Amino acid sequence: MQLYDHLLRIPLFQGMSRDNLAQVVGHTRFGFHKYEPMRWIAKEGDKCSQLSFLLAGTIQSTTFSDDHVYSVVEQVEAPFILQPEALFGYYQTYTHAFRALTDCSFVTIEKSEVLRLCEEFLIFRLNLLNFYTTLGQKQLRRYWRNSPTPLTQRISRFLVERCMTPTGQKSFHILMTRLADEVGDSRLDVSRALNQMQHDGLVVLHRGRIEVPQIELLAKNV
Repeated sequence: MQLYDHLLRIPLFQGMSRDNLAQVVGHTRFGFHKYEPMRWIAKEGDKCSQLSFLLAGTIQSTTFSDDHVYSVVEQVEAPFILQPEALFGYYQTYTHAFRALTDCSFVTIEKSEVLRLCEEFLIFRLNLLNFYTTLGQKQLRRYWRNSPTPLTQRISRFLVERCMTPTGQKSFHILMTRLADEVGDSRLDVSRALNQMQHDGLVVLHRGRIEVPQIELLAKNV
């Protein structure tokens, strides 16, 4: 697949005319990168100085709590942009760790080139602005949502809200006692609720780990 066709799959370039895309391809300095399985792409705390677009392959994302006591592991398939929100703002570092699960192809655009594209192409600028404003609006809405009463729904919300992407399989590495503290209930009640969720096919329980086959099913409960 040609670079032109890849760009059409990336939200930041959607809506641009063929002539504009041809200009982007012809005048933008792109970086091209290949990653073999299990190779690190970016680690938590690394500086984000470019937009990185996953064009082909599957990557794994790991996100830790602030105290690094629990984490969520996700699989993400192309096309995908690695944390574009980390390119600007006060904290310009990755908050997730990414590594390749399969052979992966990336194209990158340095920050200076992103700024130039924003100046030259209104659609690109609007797409980037819409991404940032939508991200902020979703974050603000979370604080005003009613807290669910059933424990299973509180657990579901806790898991869903800590995912980077809203679909697919997730793996939560968390102890039952920490989960009980996070949802404000006893360990025994959390254990009972999780066993009910496992009975309903929503989660699979392991020692110190909760597997969620389809996070979309949990999202329906929150």
